Amino acid sequence: MIEMSHEQRNGALILRPKKRIDSSTAKSFEEQANALVDAHPGNVVIDFSELDYISSAGLRVVLTTAKRAKAAGGALTLSGVRDNVREVFDVSGFAAIFGMHDTVDAAIAALQK
Repeated sequence: MIEMSHEQRNGALILRPKKRIDSSTAKSFEEQANALVDAHPGNVVIDFSELDYISSAGLRVVLTTAKRAKAAGGALTLSGVRDNVREVFDVSGFAAIFGMHDTVDAAIAALQK
């Protein structure tokens, strides 16, 4: 099970997964993220400032969470992405899909434009 916190700020749901999203934690992250997006439809920011590693299974869950947010009338973007995690997003091409911001506030502002 993945450790994750969340909050609502300025109309956006902020998800903060911790440590790793890999094949052993991706299902837990997906279940928690889906429940939270369903309960708080709209814009979503995934704050990766406490994430050390993401695998392809984690990328898939980020993509499905983005689709769920979009279906609920919102969008998804990322913040606080560390270099090693950013590299996975860059190599996979996912960085261009989601947008990456230094802070949660910058990510929220980008979603509100």
